[in-house]
Amino acid sequence: MKFALALSLFVTAQGFSPRGTMSNTQRGPQLNVATSAPPSATGAASADWDPESWTNMVANQMPVYDDPEELQAAVNKLERCSPLVFAGEVRTLHENLAKACQGNGFLLMGGDCAEAFNEFNVDHVRDTFRVILQMALVLTFGSAMPVIKVGRMAGQFAKPRSDPDEVRDGVSLPSYRGDIINKEEFTAEARRNDPFNMVEAYHQSAQTLNILRAFSTGGYADISRLHAWNLDFVEKSDEGSRYRKFADKVDESLRFMKACGVDTGGAAFTKTDFFTAHECLLLPYEQALTRKDSTTGRWYDCSAHMLWVGERTRQLDGAHLEFTRGIGNPLGVKISDKCSPEELIRIVDTMNPENIPGRLTIIVRMGAEKMRKNMPGLIRAVQREGKSVLWISDPVHGNTYKTESGIKTRNFEKIRDELRAFFDVHDEMGSHPGGVHIEMTGEDVTECTGGLSGVTEASLVDRYHTYCDPRLNGAQALELAFLIAERMRVRTGLPPIE
Repeated sequence: MKFALALSLFVTAQGFSPRGTMSNTQRGPQLNVATSAPPSATGAASADWDPESWTNMVANQMPVYDDPEELQAAVNKLERCSPLVFAGEVRTLHENLAKACQGNGFLLMGGDCAEAFNEFNVDHVRDTFRVILQMALVLTFGSAMPVIKVGRMAGQFAKPRSDPDEVRDGVSLPSYRGDIINKEEFTAEARRNDPFNMVEAYHQSAQTLNILRAFSTGGYADISRLHAWNLDFVEKSDEGSRYRKFADKVDESLRFMKACGVDTGGAAFTKTDFFTAHECLLLPYEQALTRKDSTTGRWYDCSAHMLWVGERTRQLDGAHLEFTRGIGNPLGVKISDKCSPEELIRIVDTMNPENIPGRLTIIVRMGAEKMRKNMPGLIRAVQREGKSVLWISDPVHGNTYKTESGIKTRNFEKIRDELRAFFDVHDEMGSHPGGVHIEMTGEDVTECTGGLSGVTEASLVDRYHTYCDPRLNGAQALELAFLIAERMRVRTGLPPIE
C-alpha cells in the first residue's frame, strides 16, 4: 500500500513541476513575448473581430467616465506598457486544461474576492499563494492527478454591482466597483470613476506577478515545506481525525520515496507552475493589454493567463462575449440555475466555436439543491452536442447570506454541501468533476462561519476585513481541500482513508 501511495504522489508531482525545468525537446515551443505594439497597429484574429469590436456591442456593468479624453489617455498609457503575462505561459495553461478536460487534471482556482490598493503587500500575496499550494498538495495526493493552480490574483480588482448608485442618508453616489475604477470611501471625490486607476492596478499586478514568480521557482513551493504546513493544520483537529490520517498517508509516501533514493529536493518537488486569472469585466483595461503574438499571429489578453465572464455579463449579444471570443487565452464562464441548456450551448459555440479542449471552463454556481435539479440537464446537453468543456464548481457565491445584524457571510457546511452535490451529479452523469473555484485568503480572517476554525456569526466582527464578499480563511480553505481530496480518492478507485 505504501508503494502505491508513494508512486501516486511521485507521478503526480508533475503537477508541481514547472515546464521551465524540462528540456527544450520535451517542452515544445519556447515562451514568446507578445509584441508591445498597440492592438490597433495590426490585423485581427478573424475577419469580423478585433480588440475594439466589443465597442459596437452593449457592455453591461461598465463604469461611466466623465472625461473621455482622460479615459483615452489612460488607455494609451496602458497600450505602451509591457505585457503582464506571456503567450507561451498562456499556451502552457491551455495544454494543462486540455488534459483536465479529458479527465487527467483538476483545476484549483482561488484568491481574494477583490484586490485592493491599500492591502497590497508581500506577506498578503505570499500567504494566499502558500494556502493554494497547500490545498494543491492535498488534492494531488487525493485525486492521483495533476492539479492546475490558478490564483484570482494580479488583476482581480473590478466587481459587478446590482445597482449603479448607492444611497446613504439621502445622498446618492456611484457604487463602489473596485479599486481599478473608484474608491470605497463614500465621498463624491472617492466615488468618481477615475480611468488612471487602471494604470495603478497594472503596476500593482506587475508587482504581484513578480512575487508569485519568485515564490514559485525560488524554493518556497518545496513539497516537504508544504506538507509541514499541512501538519500544522491537522494538529488543530481531533486526535484520530480523518485529516490526521490523511496527512499521515502523505507523510508515509514522502518517507518511502526518500528511502528509495528519490531526490525530493529536485526541481520537480521544489518548484511549481502557477497561473493567474480574473473576471473580464473592465473592457478598456483588457483591450489596452491585448497583444498580437509575434510567432503565432494570435491575439492574447496579456493582463492574465486566463479570464472568465461573469453571470451578469455573459449576454450572447453583449460586449464581453464579443471581446473574449477573439483572444487566445483559456476562458471561463459562470452560470447559475438561470442558464438553460439551450443557452449554454449557444454560449459554448460563441466562446469556443472550434470546440478546442481546454479553451472553455464552465464555472457552476447554484447552491446544492438547485445544482442537483438543474446541472444534469446542462451536462446532458453538452454531452449530446459533443462539446469539450471543463466543469468546475464555484460553491461560495450561491451560499451568501446576511446575518440578523446585517453582516454578509457564507456558511462552510453549505459550501461543502454544494461541492458534494457537484460530485454526486458528475458521478450520476459519468462526467469529470474538473475543479473548484473559491474566494479565499491566506489570512486568519473571520468572514465565513463554520469549519474547524470555529467562526460563528457572533465572532464575524473579530477580523472581518473584506472589501467585497466574505472569504474563506486559510484553515477553512485547507479543510475544504481535504474534503475534496477524500471524495476524489474514492472516485479514482483508491480505498477511503478510515
